Amino acid sequence: MSDYHDKTGPSATIDVAGLKRFIRDRNLGAADDLRSENVSFGHSNEVHLVHFDGKSWALRRPPRGPLLPTAHDVIREYRVLKALQETSVPVPRVYAVCDDSSYIGAPFFLMEYMHGEVIRADGRPTAIATPADRRAVSEAMIDLLVALQAVDWRAAGLEGFGRPDGYLQRQLKRWTDQLERTVPHTRPLPVMENVKQWLGARLPESPSATIVHGDFKLDNVMWNVSGVPRVIALFDWEMSTIGDPLADLGWMLTYWPDPTGPTGAITAAIAAGAGYLTRGEMIERYEAKTGRTMRHFAFYEIFAMFKLAIILEGSYARFLHGQADDPMFAELKARVPALADAAWARCESSRG
Repeated sequence: MSDYHDKTGPSATIDVAGLKRFIRDRNLGAADDLRSENVSFGHSNEVHLVHFDGKSWALRRPPRGPLLPTAHDVIREYRVLKALQETSVPVPRVYAVCDDSSYIGAPFFLMEYMHGEVIRADGRPTAIATPADRRAVSEAMIDLLVALQAVDWRAAGLEGFGRPDGYLQRQLKRWTDQLERTVPHTRPLPVMENVKQWLGARLPESPSATIVHGDFKLDNVMWNVSGVPRVIALFDWEMSTIGDPLADLGWMLTYWPDPTGPTGAITAAIAAGAGYLTRGEMIERYEAKTGRTMRHFAFYEIFAMFKLAIILEGSYARFLHGQADDPMFAELKARVPALADAAWARCESSRG
């Protein structure tokens, strides 16, 4: 069984003295015995496990180093988690938020520390081992997304959390601009230009706006695996906003373990196995539960591949310039063009 995230990454610590002061100032408990453990690092927000006064909470803060002005906004992440506390969407309990960097050197919030299993592609044993388990996971992922999109975001206090109108146009511009900034530092990607033109010419009319998680995929979900697998938490809300609900479905399916899908094994978050629903079956379940038309869903699939290729090309640029030493980044030399080719093949096969 895994806790919230794996204990990997550098041995960065939090300012224990500053955190003790915050806990005392907010009357959250006796902090004299407070200790912390590093839990997760990387490019996402950090998580630290903190123990004090008989409690064990998770602390979420931005990663170290320079950040873009709107990147890794933990206050925004706290806001959406707070809004979802009394809904049918399983999220950790949140207890306190701090936008004053004088305490630990960064804004942060404290939340429930969750115990469960996260399904990943790293080859470690998992309790999700039978076809029945995999089918249950498949169905639960769609049901979780449907539950999230059914939340009345205005009633939940998220008015002004995002700009529902023009979501797809802004997203396409954002990632096109990122592509144009990246390829001068890597190599020409003419197929990506073709995909960009295809997307720009076929922007669909979005359904009614919902909460958009922004990184909705299997390894951001924690499961209780005693018996039938059951979702206990959806994590990593730093990209969330209000926008087009089909964007989250397209993004999830880009990572889905379906060798018959357009990206095959290029992007799947885990190895395919008997019992997992195909991408087509996932779409059918979503359509049946939401009543949303999927006539233009190819756009969302292709846009997700386009966006992922740009993100990976950014990682490849950092690798080429010595700013990232993960040897797996060397594989992006071939993986990004393969993903671009898959996206273009999906463009050519689409009727849209």
